Amino acid sequence: MSLDEDFSLVMDPQDPLQQILTDINKMKLQHGQLVKEQQDLNKAKYDQEDLAEKFRTRTVRMKKSLEEDEIIQARDVESERNKMAAMLDEESRLRREIQNTLKELQHEEQSTQHLKQQTDVSSAVPEKRVVFTGETGNGVNALDFDVKPRIVYPMKEGTALITFEEDIVAQKILNMREHKVDLGSDVTITLEAKPIRLLLPSQVELDTQVCPRRILVSNLPKKIPADRLLDKLEIHFAKTKNGGGEVEESDMLHDSGHVVITFTKDNVAKGLTDKLYHDVEFDKKTKHSVKVTPFLNGEVTQLQTRLSVCGRTVLLTGIPDIMDQENLQDLLEIHFQKASTGGGEVDAILFNPVGQHTLAVFEEDCPIKDKS
Repeated sequence: MSLDEDFSLVMDPQDPLQQILTDINKMKLQHGQLVKEQQDLNKAKYDQEDLAEKFRTRTVRMKKSLEEDEIIQARDVESERNKMAAMLDEESRLRREIQNTLKELQHEEQSTQHLKQQTDVSSAVPEKRVVFTGETGNGVNALDFDVKPRIVYPMKEGTALITFEEDIVAQKILNMREHKVDLGSDVTITLEAKPIRLLLPSQVELDTQVCPRRILVSNLPKKIPADRLLDKLEIHFAKTKNGGGEVEESDMLHDSGHVVITFTKDNVAKGLTDKLYHDVEFDKKTKHSVKVTPFLNGEVTQLQTRLSVCGRTVLLTGIPDIMDQENLQDLLEIHFQKASTGGGEVDAILFNPVGQHTLAVFEEDCPIKDKS
């Protein structure tokens, strides 16, 4: 039995001391509860502080992560802005490029149309009659339309041009420079040999356009006088039922045998050249089919020249006026044909005496044919 129990047995409940002991026991119980509550509160406080610390740590981590995300987002936004600006610049560049391409395409289409027109002209060249002359075609193209140069050379008085069959002979004559030529009857003249230098075109560029008012008529009938031929052509091509129009003039190209007809209005020529062949009545009985092709207007846009020395031709100067042209030319040819005087086989010779004006024509140098 405890002391408290002992006191409760011996003490009167109405005793003040008993009442104090009862209060003490209550206080003890309350104190125990308070201690327990305090422990619970401390534990709860610790848990709350731990949770708060965790939340603070998490908050700091989340704030840092959020700041990093904001930095990344700002970087991405700036990158996207730069990409957008670059795309806008690229779009602007592409628009300019498209515009330039469209302009170039338009220019190319115009050039193509011009080239097509030129091609049509090239495929519709005036007819030229050819005949077999006995020469074989070994080493020659089936179609050879070379344009051969022709240079007109004004000769001075008292000079001669002599062309040898071989370059080496001409060079030997030039190296000797002075030549004493025996004309007979104890007459000797001293000549000087000089090279021939001609200014030749090295590159020529032409700008050609189809004339809208002219046509070139070929494949014309023979044995008809030129005046009558032009009259018949003018009559035919002046009629609208034949696709023509009012004729301004007509000209005969005597070097080629073709006729150029000029109309007063543009684009009449285009309809005639599209048809190409036209039946023209030159007499009441028969009609003759002529060929109509475009007429080209040409302009030299660029000309480059070079100084060229003739390989086989030599200029002889200082020839006095002592005998007639034919005899002196024969004597010169005889002299320069002799091997003893340094000469060789002469292909051509031309003497221009004092007081005479002569134009010598230089053509394309072709290999000398075998004379055997």
